Amino acid sequence: MDLGPHAAFIISAYALAILIVAAMIAWIILDHRSQRRILSDLEAQGMTRRSERPSRGQDGPRPAEAAPTLGRTGDNA
Repeated sequence: MDLGPHAAFIISAYALAILIVAAMIAWIILDHRSQRRILSDLEAQGMTRRSERPSRGQDGPRPAEAAPTLGRTGDNA
């Protein structure tokens, strides 16, 4: 395989691209671990996820009762 007179540029460009992609993958893995650790710390303190709220009717207002509809009159029942 002959890359011609620009072989050094081509090889260094590929090497740099591989290095950047590997660094981004490592960053994502480390950030994921950090976010999971923060989430577990918050859950240990008693915080819960919004997706784990009780179903409607048990605690809190229904979405229609939470805030009036803006821009409409007479429909806020």
